[in-house]
Formats: sequence, structure tokens, C-alpha cells
Amino acid sequence: MLKSRGMSRILLKRGGSPAWTRKEGKSKSGGLNEKGRKSYEAANPGSDLKRPQPEGGSRKKSFCARMRGMRKRQKPSNNTGDDRLSKALRKWKC
Repeated sequence: MLKSRGMSRILLKRGGSPAWTRKEGKSKSGGLNEKGRKSYEAANPGSDLKRPQPEGGSRKKSFCARMRGMRKRQKPSNNTGDDRLSKALRKWKC
């Protein structure tokens, strides 16, 4: 998948990987930070990632519904409260 994208090919040639796949592109409280979002958009032209919308709205409603489905399928051993799914749900206030 990464090799078929133009920007990713350039990054892989230089020996690096996109910021959204590394720690520096991820937020400690879950999700991607600004650098991670910009990196993803550069590697995937046409994408339009936005910041979390914890105050409400249709994006929050849709996101929380999708993530609740993922939570149901998550193994209890992975539900530590410190996993990326739990952090994302906390950030969006689901």
C-alpha cells in the first residue's frame, strides 16, 4: 500500500517512513497530531483529515458510533484504558 503512493515512495527511498506511522506523528492522548495529519494528507492526496470534534456535531456522532462497534469487538485483555482506541474515545468524549 505505501509503495503505491508517490510521497511514501520518496520517504521510503530516503530510509524514513511517514510521520503518521511513527511516534512523532501521534498524539499522546490518542489520534494524530498536526504533523501526523499533514504527513498523512501528503502521502494520500485527496484526503482531508480534521481535528477531533469533542464539542458535538454530526462528525462526533458518526465517529462515536463507529468506535463503539470496534470496542465491542476488542479483546478484554486489550481494553486497558491506555490503548489507542480508549484514548481516541476519551479525546472525542464518547
